[in-house]
Amino acid sequence: MAKYHLHLAHLYGDLLNTYSDVGNIIALQYYAKQMDADIDVKVISIDNDFNPQDFDLALFGGGQDYEQLVVSKDLPNKKAGIDKFINDGKPLLAICGGYQLLGHYYIGADGEKIPGLGILDHYTLSQDNHRFIGDITIKNEESNQEYHGFENHNGRTFLGKGERPLGKVISGNGNNGEDHTEGAIYKNTYCSYFHGPILTRNGEIAKKILLAALEHKYPDADLSSQKALKIKPTF
Repeated sequence: MAKYHLHLAHLYGDLLNTYSDVGNIIALQYYAKQMDADIDVKVISIDNDFNPQDFDLALFGGGQDYEQLVVSKDLPNKKAGIDKFINDGKPLLAICGGYQLLGHYYIGADGEKIPGLGILDHYTLSQDNHRFIGDITIKNEESNQEYHGFENHNGRTFLGKGERPLGKVISGNGNNGEDHTEGAIYKNTYCSYFHGPILTRNGEIAKKILLAALEHKYPDADLSSQKALKIKPTF
């Protein structure tokens, strides 16, 4: 029986899972076992309340424009809870559409301006008849770790105040194809355009997320063995 127990909110998991982002949950559960923890999951979708006190970590995945538009109309009902969750320092992983919707707005493929939550200070523009598609490698300058993934997005995201990139682009396009950044980090919120999903190839990101959740929920626990554990990818 696991020593630690975590509760994960899968935000709009029934709508935003176009690129198999649910695989990130499977990866988190896999890595959590190595850290003597287990994770249960609850989907929070349209018309569901989101109480940040009920959860220790969250996933906000990506989807097609139609599903993201549907989600954008429901998001204001959850803004206060998501804002508190993020600013309390609880870990959240946001991929593609989820990443975009945490910012001020994104421009859809048809030119429509879709409002986001504005909790993070970025915005996303669209490209005309073009997408960033292909393998990508980035380097996190704080940890000196390289992360590998696959990007497939029309959006061009520009970071704002309080945000730092998940990594600098070594190969690929990243956030916008201009400033050589990919993803965003704000407190313990990690954002990225990596599909694949990201945590199956980048176990050290999973470790960061899990440690943040454990430290927040169990502030008096001795987590030295979990911090020292070298996480290996699942393949």
